[in-house]
Amino acid sequence: MVQIACSSTEAPLPRERTAAAVDFSGAWEVDFSQSENIRDSFDALLRELQRQVERQNRGMKQGGGSLSVNANSGASLYALARMAEVVTEPQLLNIIQSMTDVTVKREGSFALDCEFHPGQLDRRDSPLGRELCGWDDHQLVFQLYLPDGLSVYHRMTLDPGGDRLHIATTLRSDQVSWPFNVDRVYRRYDPNSGGIRCKQTLSKGKVCTTERAPR
Repeated sequence: MVQIACSSTEAPLPRERTAAAVDFSGAWEVDFSQSENIRDSFDALLRELQRQVERQNRGMKQGGGSLSVNANSGASLYALARMAEVVTEPQLLNIIQSMTDVTVKREGSFALDCEFHPGQLDRRDSPLGRELCGWDDHQLVFQLYLPDGLSVYHRMTLDPGGDRLHIATTLRSDQVSWPFNVDRVYRRYDPNSGGIRCKQTLSKGKVCTTERAPR
């Protein structure tokens, strides 16, 4: 899984090594059988923080340092998990890509836009924060720096067959001492077809509904 630095300062993305000829264009839907569950990711975070506390406790017993748990309150942990749920909620993606830019339209969320600049990243500032994006070899990366010490990192990878899209998402908060990681796998689909639509939630688990194809 991708993790970003534990510091609240900006963790720079890798500089573009090549404008890889990888085409993410198309309609994509999440494959829950291959994707991580938000609840499982939340439980994994709790386990890691518990191990962190245990290591600090052992250090205190050996006279090395002091215990610091203020950054990991229950409210802060749950808030980070809820934000991860919102960020990774889009089940459908429509990606439009050219030689100069890419737009990742996400169902129910804002689009991710990136212009390709040889040898450097695309940097944008807005009232919501700062966004950096660009190529890292064959992968496309997006880093968003949001207010209140929150950052979101997306790394997009297309499998060799071109029919599976992997998006590794990492969230970091100044209020939590460990990143929250969620891996999603998307498959190509026909946007004119219907079927059963499901989503994974932190509180209710997997929830499914029936969707009709548009006429």
